[in-house]
Amino acid sequence: MSGNEWLIPFNRPSFEGREHEYLEAAIASGQISGDGVFTKRCHSYLESEVGVAKALLTTSCTHALEMMAILLDIKEGDEVILPSFTFVSTVNAFVLRGAKPVFVDVRPDTLNFDERQFDELVTERTRAAVPVHYAGVGCEMDVILSVAESSGVAVVEDNAHGLFGTYRGRQLGTFGSMAAQSFHETKNFTCGEGGALLINDERLVERAEIVREKGTNRSRFFRGLVDKYTWTDIGSSYLPSDLLAAVLLAQFEARTAIQEARRRIWERYSAGLADWADQVGARLPVVPADREQPFHMFYLLLPSLDARQGLMARLKSKGILSVFHYLPLHLSEMGRRFGGRPGQCPVTEDVSDRLLRLPFYNRLSESEQDLVLETIQGFRP
Repeated sequence: MSGNEWLIPFNRPSFEGREHEYLEAAIASGQISGDGVFTKRCHSYLESEVGVAKALLTTSCTHALEMMAILLDIKEGDEVILPSFTFVSTVNAFVLRGAKPVFVDVRPDTLNFDERQFDELVTERTRAAVPVHYAGVGCEMDVILSVAESSGVAVVEDNAHGLFGTYRGRQLGTFGSMAAQSFHETKNFTCGEGGALLINDERLVERAEIVREKGTNRSRFFRGLVDKYTWTDIGSSYLPSDLLAAVLLAQFEARTAIQEARRRIWERYSAGLADWADQVGARLPVVPADREQPFHMFYLLLPSLDARQGLMARLKSKGILSVFHYLPLHLSEMGRRFGGRPGQCPVTEDVSDRLLRLPFYNRLSESEQDLVLETIQGFRP
């Protein structure tokens, strides 16, 4: 089935406010390339609301991660520690610079980077660690930062799921020297495709602008700091169109309504499935008390692969699309080239087979969600 053929799709992106108005304004302005008025307003919004030294919109979260690797001067032979349970962009960004990925397992509760294994994976070649805040629930950043500081390892966050989530009262994306955000159509705030690099280390800001502008000091030229711009560093074209920024700004301005809608959906799933999960041996997401999540997704951990596949089939029979998530990177064809082997990350290997994500989007109606709940509640592995 295509997305339009499902009675209840997994995701359905929606416009929430002034998207059309801002798109028309961007077109009327005569500048629809990167770093226009709407891009700058998005930068200001992220800097003020998250509390970072600099925010730079990118064409994708993938590109924000690639910029991170360049700014860290990752090179051949360097090692980067990251979870096997993450999207392929997290690892590709560093492999493209010649790094060797070192896969850490995830915690069985939050499915986050297991900080208890971090120290034992650090070697003299370790340059960076990449905590991924799975489902927008923060990693154990106090421990991660402590190990990193004692080892001289940089920490950069993959915060694709976690914009406006917090760990012990502090915003995700503000712990590492940099963080990557996603505005893909499946995210809470979207412009279809897009991302952002958040920079906390002010020493990286000027070079980040150069890398983002194809390795030129074009940003300094437009600020009147140089009389011409030229090629000064490596880089690429990471600027999104101002049309995309116009859509994104409207989404940011609808933040309260978006987050309240997603909270309601998440909490209805949680309340409606708690008893069923206890009865069948399934598990709902774990959100520690010292963390606030942004309600990015809702998933189930079924008791077995067969149970997961059975529930997916039952939902499909009702026209409901549910999906699994990451396959273990260390067991992929590329992962094995870097020494990945079965049993290396046992929690990842286990949960990857059992995890099921449920339909989750801003305008999922109560009647639609009721059908999802009823279908699941009637399932017995």
